[in-house]
Amino acid sequence: MANVRKFCTAGPVRPEWHYLLSPLERLDLPLLMGLIADGKYFVLHAPRQTGKTSCLGALTAHLNSTGAYRAIYVNLEPGQAARDDLAVAMRSIAYEIGAEALRTLGDPFPESVRERVLAAAGPVGSLRALLAEWAAHSPLPLVVLFDEVDSLVGDSLISLLRQIRSGYVDRPSGFPQSVVLCGVRDVRDYRIHGTKEIVTGGSAFNIKAESLRLGDFTPEQIRELYQQHTASTGQVFDEAVYPLVWRYTRGQPWLVNALAYEACFRMPDGMDRARPVTAAVVEQAKENLILRRDTHLDQLSDKLREDRVRRVMQPIVSGEDRQPEEQSDDANYAIDLGLIRRGPEGLEIANAIYAEVIPREMTFEVQTDLLGTHKTAWYVDDRGRLDMHGLMKAFQQFFRENSEHWLQRFDYREAGPQLLMQAFLQRIVNGGGRIDREYGLGRRRTDLLIQWKDQRVVVELKLLHKSLDATIEAGLRQTAGYMEIAGAAEGHLVIFDRRSEAGWDRKIFHRMEGAISVWGM
Repeated sequence: MANVRKFCTAGPVRPEWHYLLSPLERLDLPLLMGLIADGKYFVLHAPRQTGKTSCLGALTAHLNSTGAYRAIYVNLEPGQAARDDLAVAMRSIAYEIGAEALRTLGDPFPESVRERVLAAAGPVGSLRALLAEWAAHSPLPLVVLFDEVDSLVGDSLISLLRQIRSGYVDRPSGFPQSVVLCGVRDVRDYRIHGTKEIVTGGSAFNIKAESLRLGDFTPEQIRELYQQHTASTGQVFDEAVYPLVWRYTRGQPWLVNALAYEACFRMPDGMDRARPVTAAVVEQAKENLILRRDTHLDQLSDKLREDRVRRVMQPIVSGEDRQPEEQSDDANYAIDLGLIRRGPEGLEIANAIYAEVIPREMTFEVQTDLLGTHKTAWYVDDRGRLDMHGLMKAFQQFFRENSEHWLQRFDYREAGPQLLMQAFLQRIVNGGGRIDREYGLGRRRTDLLIQWKDQRVVVELKLLHKSLDATIEAGLRQTAGYMEIAGAAEGHLVIFDRRSEAGWDRKIFHRMEGAISVWGM
């Protein structure tokens, strides 16, 4: 039986197993070939699971097909376990170079001289010596593509960068014509704690000519990928699917593939090839991915704990007036990780799925704690509709009794009130609906759209700014505007008063302003 191709959600793409876009078409090939021809050393970086390895493999094959170069791809991840043990790390790297030269080029030379070079040059010089001897022996200029560079740690990473830098002047006859460093981060963001002070990658590798980022899929590429499934199986995608997938993913390759894999190969409604894949199926596929906390999404929690990420992400999540500096090292780092992007109004969370996942990850402990104390059924009326007034009133009391306890436990303390409410709502709405989120950076607001069956409810979270009357006035305008955009008939404006001197009797209130309920917390 012929193998059925599927959407790739783990590891490099394989043409015989997976639908795929041409890796070379995702690269700016003329630019890369120009850099290599000019003998440049450069960086290619992208977030995890965006296709770096596939693109590097395709670039290696393309370079060898030209007849002008001899190129190998070297994965440095095996050296990660060596950490600061330089001898073990360099032996691992030398082994990988020898194995790849033999596998890709049929060239036994690096492997044949490896042990002699390791013994003669020692850990601090063995990589340079090995590459120098091989370049001198090679009939064509060498190109070495190092992947997972930032997986190395401490002295191992410092030594790798400095040995490459020291051999740079001898290229191409005595060192590779070009070296490409690939990883999640740009070399400038390598923070190497192997000495008494932090060494940055930029200082250890100041010969970098360019820093290139592998881009996400375009809307056209999403369509091209999905239509490969249609060509293979006959199953079509409704036209409404394409803008929806773009809105949810912004072209993040893993998300694009994972949504389609979930919809077409895991969900019963999508596995029937006679039925089209609809927007409703994709909506459910998105919820399944988030609730299951697939590996890619689960990994976000580790990134969110980093101080450099927190400094950028906190004002976005809390809607503070303070706009993170768009060109700061921290902002560039978070962009490199794929967490945020530069939007038309400044920095924003990279895509709609991350915008849902990130607050859930930040409040996972709260949601777990609420499992036994707040049930969805308590807030559903006899008609099956969500009792938003009862739900908001319950949260108001919950916030009064528990906010001090929970806010002290959040890593993102400044965004604590908004996160606590999102956790409470998420716990209830998980029983039959969903929440869409919009973050109003610099406008002290977070917009939530609760969708429960045919019910659409806007909840606007706003920080008290200046006077209460002015904050409510601005909040009412914003809530009404979002209700109109979302087609919602019900709106709730929540004002969080973070002033320590204000007592609960002043903070807690409820009043109606036309069709909008205003809640003080």
